[in-house]
Amino acid sequence: MAILHLIISFISIFIAYKLYNRLRYKLPPGPSPLPFVGNLYDIKSVFFRCFADWSRVYGPIISVYFGSHLNVIVNNSELAKEVLKDQDQHLANRNRTPHIEKRSRNGTDLIWSDYGPHYVKVRKMCVVELFSTKRLEALRPIREDEVTAMVETVFKDCTMPENKGKPLVLRTYLGQMAFLHITRLTFGKRFLNSNGEIDELGQEMRGILGSGTTLGTKKSLAEYIPFYKYLFKAENDAFEALDARADRFAKKIMEEHTLARKKTGNTKNHFIDAMLTIQNEYELSEDTIIGLLWNMIAAGMDTTSITVEWAMTEMVRNPTIQQKVQEELDRVIGNERIMTEADIPNLPYLQCVIKECFRMHPPTPLMLPHKANTDVKLGGYDIPNGTTVSVNIGAIARDPKVWKKPLEFTPERFLKEDVDMKGNDFRLIPFGSGRRICPGAQLGIYMVTSMLGQLLHHFTWALPDGMGPEDVDMMEQPGAVAHMRTPLQAIPTPRLPAELYKRVAVGTV
Repeated sequence: MAILHLIISFISIFIAYKLYNRLRYKLPPGPSPLPFVGNLYDIKSVFFRCFADWSRVYGPIISVYFGSHLNVIVNNSELAKEVLKDQDQHLANRNRTPHIEKRSRNGTDLIWSDYGPHYVKVRKMCVVELFSTKRLEALRPIREDEVTAMVETVFKDCTMPENKGKPLVLRTYLGQMAFLHITRLTFGKRFLNSNGEIDELGQEMRGILGSGTTLGTKKSLAEYIPFYKYLFKAENDAFEALDARADRFAKKIMEEHTLARKKTGNTKNHFIDAMLTIQNEYELSEDTIIGLLWNMIAAGMDTTSITVEWAMTEMVRNPTIQQKVQEELDRVIGNERIMTEADIPNLPYLQCVIKECFRMHPPTPLMLPHKANTDVKLGGYDIPNGTTVSVNIGAIARDPKVWKKPLEFTPERFLKEDVDMKGNDFRLIPFGSGRRICPGAQLGIYMVTSMLGQLLHHFTWALPDGMGPEDVDMMEQPGAVAHMRTPLQAIPTPRLPAELYKRVAVGTV
């Protein structure tokens, strides 16, 4: 009987608190929440589509409760500007769930730290030291090495007699390339053995990343339910084990680099060496360095391969656009050499294709959550201190008030209007904007443009026999990043001389 009274008391307090907030604040409209679970019972698996659907019912700014926690979702470019520019200083903090709090070491990394002296210092270090024009140029050979290695592998596989005319699962090649690139960039290691297979250390890293994705998908929303840690004890234990495993991995590599630098006195261009070299200058703790390493891996690996897979999907669904890109590549580069990053400024149509892909298929269609550090106003509504605020980039991409025929893949729209995608035009913000804009945006643009350009210069791509554009699954897989639900399968046909399919290998940079 006492337990029943306790439950009733909890429910009564919850309802009273919510009524008090509704009377005290003019909150944005939204679907009706239930006690304790809020709107979790009704949220569809692909969040940005679910919230876009709700915005058509309730308006462009909506309230959604994750458990008892208020989340405000903005779904148009005008409100995105309010969040990321007009009210940026009040909405630049991060909402960290219990497991993110642990993984980010209480927000001592970059992605999940609150806005303040620590964030400003670490971001400055990233911009000045890690993603400067000079360092990106110094690391260019690694990027071109890995892209050409991917092209070589595709060529070998598609020209094998038993594979002639058969489709390849493109995600396999894109994922491998993104993995090898980010590990070399971050750790200075390629993680391949003499047989060209991922080595033991690489398998360990892949295992850590895979386990993190699986556990995060299982439990991300459950963390908002009261007493979740008792309901999901097995998952909590698994997270703690994963965190310890990730720490051991990062510390082992840090120790290797520290010993190598002491022995040789040499400093390389990859990120771990750079951070260890300037650790004292920027007063970086070991926790911050480990957090930054995993930030860079998480932000730089999946997002690149996801974007290129979507872009290639649009190419096989729209062969006329693919042909236009190839005509430009042939005109600028020809068939006696391969594309390099130096060619990108001379390939305006390819750049338009990249922008259109980022518009229609942003890798993180629901921007990472911001958090109010005081009471603010958005769209005429009250946003209480502590509220999570998210920008629905996917909804903005499909807004007919902003884009003509938004559901059509039309690169030509960017020939008519040069829309910035580095945070200045709130119609196109794949890298965010304001205080929390991604410091590695230019690196991401280089990678995606180079990968797509090389794949289209070297091969003509087609759908499997008997499959039309309407048969391609264009839905996203649930998760924080927008993988295609069904991996793309496409048939590559080489279009350049055989000697241009060799990897342009470089040593340690």
